[in-house]
Amino acid sequence: MKNKYIDLIEQTFDFPQEEFRVEDNNLFFNDIPMMDIINQYGTPLKITYLPKISSQIQRAKRMFNVAMAKVDYQGEYHYCYCTKSSQFSYVMEEVLKNDISIETSSAFDLNLIESLNESGALNDDAMIVCNGFKRDIYIENIANLRNNGWKNIIPVLDNMNEFDDLDECIKEPTNIGIRIAAEEEPNFEFYTSRLGIRYIDIVPFYEAKVQPSKKFSLKMLHFFINTGIRDNAYYWNELSKCVNVYCDLKQICPSLDSLNIGGGFPIKKSLFNDYDYDYMAEEIIGQIKSICKQRGIQEPDIYTEFGNYTVGESGATIFQILDYKQQNDKERWYMIDSSFMTTLPDTWGIKQRFIMLPINKWDSEYQRVFLGGLTCDSQDYYNAEAHANAIFLPIIKDRRDPLYIGFFHTGAYQEAISGYGGIKHCLQPSPKIVLIDKDKDGGYTTKLFSKEQSYKSMLKILGY
Repeated sequence: MKNKYIDLIEQTFDFPQEEFRVEDNNLFFNDIPMMDIINQYGTPLKITYLPKISSQIQRAKRMFNVAMAKVDYQGEYHYCYCTKSSQFSYVMEEVLKNDISIETSSAFDLNLIESLNESGALNDDAMIVCNGFKRDIYIENIANLRNNGWKNIIPVLDNMNEFDDLDECIKEPTNIGIRIAAEEEPNFEFYTSRLGIRYIDIVPFYEAKVQPSKKFSLKMLHFFINTGIRDNAYYWNELSKCVNVYCDLKQICPSLDSLNIGGGFPIKKSLFNDYDYDYMAEEIIGQIKSICKQRGIQEPDIYTEFGNYTVGESGATIFQILDYKQQNDKERWYMIDSSFMTTLPDTWGIKQRFIMLPINKWDSEYQRVFLGGLTCDSQDYYNAEAHANAIFLPIIKDRRDPLYIGFFHTGAYQEAISGYGGIKHCLQPSPKIVLIDKDKDGGYTTKLFSKEQSYKSMLKILGY
């Protein structure tokens, strides 16, 4: 009878997979033995496998360039990294090895850009696309970079008033963009995105404000579909509308040559993976070319702003199961040595599901469990996976022989949303961060980036 955990996984999925395999009943992630990392650093633990970041960027570049070649597309493809997904220095330094552009969303992002420039990681001729609603300090930081010689900074107008604000501060000729306020998915709470300028206002605004300007040239039209790049009627309809707005503007604006389609490539949240990236890239490029051809408009350069896609699959979060609690006939709780609310906030805030696998004990029998965090909040739990409304894990027979579990592809947003290193619910500490890289001999190296948060750092923030 096949009733071991490894039997469950092999019967349910196509396993092993490119980044997951099991040796001696222990899990390997990107050929890294996870138990070795745990034995060296302990838990709770966040890891980042740096080579995955570069491989994702190169994969997307390859897909879009192949898609363009297939239809003889005349524009170029530009990969932007969306900094809000993860602004850690080790992420930015890895990203910048790949000849990409940067997309920012707030004032302090530009201070980060200056720091990277001072360290030599980023040149001042880099393309910087500035998105987001712009407070005065964001406007000032954009102006400072442009006035100090950053010729390739492109502020994207989120509202019409930003044009006058930029005009007051910027002294040099500057390319700008306009963001389209896309219509939200039919089941969303609102009809139109709060971000950007309405379709019907864009051409009149350009004619009234941008076209007469001696300082500003419209280079980029930007849009973003909140639900991501998906093969459904809603996405293709919004893409078509945005490309047609581009064509309307191009007819009266010779300087316009770039279409920014935002982010939205998904990451793998289950061992089932049915998203066809190559097909989507080919369809996007094909449809843009087709609409431009129908309208008699030269194809634009294409920009994407992939953040989650860039860094998400590089990350993993590892916990130890401290103990189990049988609360009634049906509910058996495994208690982790951290908190879902403070360490993986997306699991609590938007019920996000990640790939969850045990690190060890793959030869043990399994049972259905619920995972509980250490805070006193009733919402601090994890009770289902992306592919099933249940969680199964190896049976624990002796808590002195602990079970370890990993949540994989957690590399985007979790630290930013949880406020890494700050004050957490029930004063749960931020876990340590370990970086993993390849070495020249085909092995790997590890580096402790930050220790587990101490009580002293928390008390200092709290004024003690």
